[in-house]
Amino acid sequence: MTFINNLKPEDHRRLRHSVRQIHFQYFDEKHGASFVSNSMLDNVIESLGEKVAQQLLKQAVDNDRV
Repeated sequence: MTFINNLKPEDHRRLRHSVRQIHFQYFDEKHGASFVSNSMLDNVIESLGEKVAQQLLKQAVDNDRV
């Protein structure tokens, strides 16, 4: 079981939004907006690890990015 399954739905949405903004910021220009799927975002979040994902979530909430 991954830590993503333990996240609240709103935190999971926030993380996806942050990862899309940071890690996939140029994909929309080249491939189109629908190229990046939720499963791709979840794979990136999972590869970051729980600690980094929590830091990313905290920064997003603190800076009102989401």
